[in-house]
Amino acid sequence: MVSFGAIIVKPGLDTTFHGRLRPVSDAFVLESLAVSGLSRADTLAFPEPRGVMEEFASWIAAHSVGRPMFVSDNNGFDWQFINWYFHEFVGKNPFGHSSTNLGSLYKGLAKDTKKNFKHLRRSKHTHHPVDDARGNAEALLHMRDALGLKIDLL
Repeated sequence: MVSFGAIIVKPGLDTTFHGRLRPVSDAFVLESLAVSGLSRADTLAFPEPRGVMEEFASWIAAHSVGRPMFVSDNNGFDWQFINWYFHEFVGKNPFGHSSTNLGSLYKGLAKDTKKNFKHLRRSKHTHHPVDDARGNAEALLHMRDALGLKIDLL
């Protein structure tokens, strides 16, 4: 992981975090890196992960009430990185031991495992982590406000 984004899900969607982390190994997939628009040289100039993850933990604490909830459109992928980085560099994960899949929430609301939520995004999915987090937050707010999802936000 070299970059991640987070957003507090509340009207306005104006509280965001963008973390960039120096790689922790020499292994990387060129095609995956290309999606980000970054070069390997770019990522090697990013800050060390410990400070970024500590800053992210502080940001989460400052903007959360109770235990924060990790929601992602591909939590099986995203969670493994965030969880590992928190445990490795901070010693604990402020999200606890679980995450929520945005697509699964929508499938449950629609009562159809073949339904996809991505049409609920308003922001373009650019692969910039904050843009993508914003689109997912827009979809989650729509699920709550228009489709009746019962979820405590903040």
